[in-house]
Amino acid sequence: MAKNSTSSTTVPDTAWLARGRHLGPEPELDVRRNLIALKAAGVLDDFADLEPAEAARSTVLHPRDESADPGPSARRVFEARWRPADDVTVRAQLTTYEPKARRKQGEGVTWVLAAEADRRWDPHWPSPATMFWPDSDQVTWDHDTVPDVRLRTTNHLPKDDDELRHRLRECTRQSWCIHVVVHEAMTPDTKGQQPVSAFLPPSLRHQVIEHRATPEQAQIADVALKRELGLRIPRGGGVVLPTAPQGPDYDAERFTVRSVFLDGSEPTELLDRIKEFAALPRPLPADAEQALNQLRHGWHLLTPDEELAHAQGMVTKYAEALAAMTNSRDLYREAAEAAQAALAEASSGDGVPRPAAPGQGKPDVSPLSALTKAFGRFRDPNK
Repeated sequence: MAKNSTSSTTVPDTAWLARGRHLGPEPELDVRRNLIALKAAGVLDDFADLEPAEAARSTVLHPRDESADPGPSARRVFEARWRPADDVTVRAQLTTYEPKARRKQGEGVTWVLAAEADRRWDPHWPSPATMFWPDSDQVTWDHDTVPDVRLRTTNHLPKDDDELRHRLRECTRQSWCIHVVVHEAMTPDTKGQQPVSAFLPPSLRHQVIEHRATPEQAQIADVALKRELGLRIPRGGGVVLPTAPQGPDYDAERFTVRSVFLDGSEPTELLDRIKEFAALPRPLPADAEQALNQLRHGWHLLTPDEELAHAQGMVTKYAEALAAMTNSRDLYREAAEAAQAALAEASSGDGVPRPAAPGQGKPDVSPLSALTKAFGRFRDPNK
């Protein structure tokens, strides 16, 4: 799989970005049903369901911008607006895409979600993912773009050394999520098998993927992490993986936890490290930058105040265009009148140029120079 390129900018602190795959048969229907239910319950202010061509053609708030085009592989564009707090509005777009290449049957539909708030994002706000996708284990929207990796559950690392290293490499280079590896000191009971991400704030919960190494994988996981990322994982401990390329603020020792108790209790130290890592500046992947531009420059779901402001802006633009057309018409009319006067002057008033009389000197003004002089007055706005 191709490596994701990144831009020189970092993820804005007002934005929430995610990308994944839906493995079910009707992803757009799942989104539509959830949006309708949440609007009826008063959770959403409003939502829109757009064809990709319509989304690209009818950009409202901004001039036409290529970055606002969802692209030829887009299947559907959904917009939603809600207020996580009284003074904050969140605008979000979810776009579903056909996968670029299906390596195996049932790879599913790729989706990209970009949300942005009026101020710095609060992890305790509701997750934008559950505004579009049902928060149900029966709807398989939560698969990462890295194969065989899923949100909202624990993902056991491959037992083969090469596959394990390949998994770690793909997760750090391609995924938009935060990845955590936890080693099970002993096989946990039912409570311990629950993902630690369940203890995270709502908005952060759907940005963290947890990998588990079984008790027998202590050495193989440690060696793979050291070779691929230069990290070590203690027995019974955990580590938050860096992004690739690794940021300057990442400290491997800082984001390594010596012991994680998998008994159903809250692993406070590991959760604190995850929250700390999430607050660091992270590179903005090129695909994420495109999704954010699409949200900012291709937004359609207007509030009444925005609709009024948009209408007033259009009236002003039309008035300016009409004034410019009127001014151009007047200038053309004046130029035509001046040309006719110059031509009449050059042809002695009957439209036929007169040659100079024999022996008479060269006329002071030729017809061409008279026209040039007349039009010259219109080149200089001060005349």
